[in-house]
Amino acid sequence: MTPASKRFLHPEAVARIAHLELRARAVVEGVLAGLHKSPYKGQSVEFLQHREYSRGDDLRRVDWKVWGRQDRLYIKEFEEETNLRLTLLVDGSASMDYASGPLSKYDYAATLAASLAWLGLSHGDAAGCAVFDDTVRSNVPARMKRSHLASIIEVLEARGAVSPQPTAFLPALRGLSETLPRRGLVIIISDLLGDRDGIAKGMQMLRRRGHDLVLLHVMDDDELDFPFDGPTRFEGLELPDHIACNPRALRAGYLAELESFLSGVRQDAAAARCDYSLIRTSEPLDTALVRFLSRRASLAV
Repeated sequence: MTPASKRFLHPEAVARIAHLELRARAVVEGVLAGLHKSPYKGQSVEFLQHREYSRGDDLRRVDWKVWGRQDRLYIKEFEEETNLRLTLLVDGSASMDYASGPLSKYDYAATLAASLAWLGLSHGDAAGCAVFDDTVRSNVPARMKRSHLASIIEVLEARGAVSPQPTAFLPALRGLSETLPRRGLVIIISDLLGDRDGIAKGMQMLRRRGHDLVLLHVMDDDELDFPFDGPTRFEGLELPDHIACNPRALRAGYLAELESFLSGVRQDAAAARCDYSLIRTSEPLDTALVRFLSRRASLAV
């Protein structure tokens, strides 16, 4: 295990995930097989399309006739090649730095992304990852090799300087969608604190491009329960605003606004036919994975 991977894939977490795979192999394989949506017709192997060669692709799949005509490398893809193409889009904006426990929202989201990539790669699927805020900060395309997990970890580590601006979902998702070569499973992991209209339009755009969508809404317990008591100063992470107040006087109004926000997000996800899950950062990683995979399995039936 590399030093970079230790931050997001702690030995204890890896042990739990490995145990999860053995304990829930039927669920995991059923989910991934169901999501492949194989277009098989009998046992035929039918040519589907060409795509431009990318570093790391198997040279045995290069169409040398096309290379001879165009002097460019292209890969042949067939309809029988139905392994899942998983793309993980992780929100790296400043609001994701909030933490009331040992893990910030970003650390939790990155751990979840690394774990999902680990599961996908271990089952022969292609996995890619990108970190975004008001722009795409780091990105690696989907690959099938198990060693590709190291590249995904590097992307999660290469978050860089955090922008003080709110998350710009639409331009980030538009830019990322243009790099995705074909339909697959796109998992967005974010606290969704930003332009709600932008995330709604971004989901619709990805859906129109044929992607299967999952939205994992990661929030801290403090944000969901508002447990504050006594004089408190709240400072914005993405805006230079602050408020000093008695939180008990704000609690009822805050929770009402929160429920309105969550209800709106669920409606936007449903309109985009996107599988939505709300996850607390206090929830153990393996529990969150079991719940997510079980939900996907039930939807695939």
